[in-house]
Amino acid sequence: MFKKILIANRGEIACRVIKTARRMGIETVAVYSDADRDALHVEMADEAVHIGPPPAAQSYLLIDRIVEACRQTGAEAVHPGYGFLSERAAFPQALAAAGIVFIGPNPHAIEAMGDKIESKKAAAAAKVSTVPGYLGIIEDPDQAAVIAAEIGFPVMIKASAGGGGKGMRIAYSAGEVKDGFARAKAEAAASFGDDRVFVEKFIVNPRHIEIQVLADKRGNTVHLGERECSIQRRNQKVVEEAPSPLLDAATRRAMGEQACALARAVGYDSAGTVEFVAGQDKSFYFLEMNTRLQVEHPVTELVTGIDLVEQMIRVAAGEALPFTQDEVRLDGWAVETRLYAEDPFRGFLPSIGRLVRYRPPVEGTLDGRAVRVDTGVVEGSEISMFYDPMVAKLVTHAPTRLEAIEAMADALDGFVVDGIQHNVPFLAALMDHPRWRAGDLSTGFIAEEYPDGFTGATPTDEIRRVLAAAALSMELVRRERLDHLGGRLKPHSGVFREDWIVTLDRQPMPVKLVAGYPAPPLEIDVVLPGSDAPLTVVSDWRLGEPLWTGLVGNVRATVQVRPGRSSLAVSWRGVTATARVMLPRTAALYALMPEKAAPDTSRFLLCPMPGLVVSIDVAEGQEVKAGDTLAIVEAMKMQNVLKAERDLTIKAIRAKPGDSLAVDAVIMEFS
Repeated sequence: MFKKILIANRGEIACRVIKTARRMGIETVAVYSDADRDALHVEMADEAVHIGPPPAAQSYLLIDRIVEACRQTGAEAVHPGYGFLSERAAFPQALAAAGIVFIGPNPHAIEAMGDKIESKKAAAAAKVSTVPGYLGIIEDPDQAAVIAAEIGFPVMIKASAGGGGKGMRIAYSAGEVKDGFARAKAEAAASFGDDRVFVEKFIVNPRHIEIQVLADKRGNTVHLGERECSIQRRNQKVVEEAPSPLLDAATRRAMGEQACALARAVGYDSAGTVEFVAGQDKSFYFLEMNTRLQVEHPVTELVTGIDLVEQMIRVAAGEALPFTQDEVRLDGWAVETRLYAEDPFRGFLPSIGRLVRYRPPVEGTLDGRAVRVDTGVVEGSEISMFYDPMVAKLVTHAPTRLEAIEAMADALDGFVVDGIQHNVPFLAALMDHPRWRAGDLSTGFIAEEYPDGFTGATPTDEIRRVLAAAALSMELVRRERLDHLGGRLKPHSGVFREDWIVTLDRQPMPVKLVAGYPAPPLEIDVVLPGSDAPLTVVSDWRLGEPLWTGLVGNVRATVQVRPGRSSLAVSWRGVTATARVMLPRTAALYALMPEKAAPDTSRFLLCPMPGLVVSIDVAEGQEVKAGDTLAIVEAMKMQNVLKAERDLTIKAIRAKPGDSLAVDAVIMEFS
């Protein structure tokens, strides 16, 4: 077994590998760019080596820097994680030339499977069913449009060396093919250093299901069941689960056998994932093979009890798999959500900044429900514009699918993140979505269920009652605390008012306090709208705590709270509201206060997220039509095309290519 390994990656996956290596008694070496000098993975590793400036092309993608770091530290092997150099055959070849072991598949398997075009050819030769498409190199947009018309719309344009949703576009017409071809090539070149793309038929209403395979260097190959990854946004996975609610045992076995046959055909010898696009009728077609560890591998680990990182290390060291296919068992259900630094209320655009508060839910197992957090940040860490926007992965496991979903909903309620915009409200709302809970999934789920974007979860009567009760209890605790401070001119009489008004986003709710006293731990009886019977509210919340945890009747809730001016921002189950707790007379006066209107920004093109201006596609004085491209802004490896929403004339341009802009910075003005 290796004594020291280097992790050629960053963020949560670097921390994940370090945890397993530490448990195995293996020393670890981290590498880092200027942007990651204070990162968690650098702190966790036994040693760390600086490899360059923030852009990945000048640091994490430089093979010679990684090899030199191995030489400096005496690392015997390298784990690549995912992304960066993990699927580039030149990397293990360079390591081998330096006498260093690659903790991953052999270069031949990477070349055969890592390239999406070559992998489809290999799959066809192995008689694995594949999606109709053109696997040759496409030279220009016109050729792409002709090929797409022959295949039949809609089509998918995909980067050959792609992954993580980068370099992918769906096109429904020749015009969209030409535009998507240019964007896909640009993203592919920026993300992978390889601008080749191909075109294939896009399966309507598909599901994305993948099989985890594991093979050693002695000819043993097994599969560890499937993962359903259909909840995607912009072709990037958001929620994954294992097993899939679609598959039965026979389909699972058939997909697993095909995946293993393909792995054997190319001499695969590590952890890898064979991805399929599946129809709602359980038909399936080979999509691609990822010759690396997947982001969503924890759900497989939780349902099988197998540490995939450990098995990768042991296989790389020459050990045989310690189990056969018949010994693989799937136990319970696991769900994973990806916490991204993005604003779900603004089209999921990237967000950057410092994590001024970061408190993930407690990990561990309680009452048969397990919670796991894979992350690469701590409170105070900075989310930069140079890398992927994923902050953490939250994973839950339980005996059944609905129990795992409930565990996830509770864990998301307790995940406190401040300083950046993030998608926890969206994930929390998703866990309550009836279609998701029913397992009626497709890769178009988010686009179909949120066609106008995400505006927040719908506040049900139960959610409003919980938020109102929590807000009242917190206000009573606050007042009780004030009454016992020294120097008060008139201490409280000891009798609390019965009648209160709690407004949630200016919507009033009368609440009657009928019994109890708010000294922590609080226990009061309240009558809420829609019920004549009092509910008991219990909580040990204290001033300053970001989470209110307690009972409202028989509902156990974890409500996030952030104080404001004479108000509280309260969040539960994806609903966030501004709560004010007032006496009836004060509430009547407050209702007369005018609401502050948002400024009119219709004459400006504002930068929707922090990013780099790639191009300005218009000139001052130019008349443009609705839908015309105005500018392209890049952030976190994704290019965002900003288009005109109406016919207009460009009055002034305030930015130029190469500018680094903050969110809402003015790019241009219209007349």
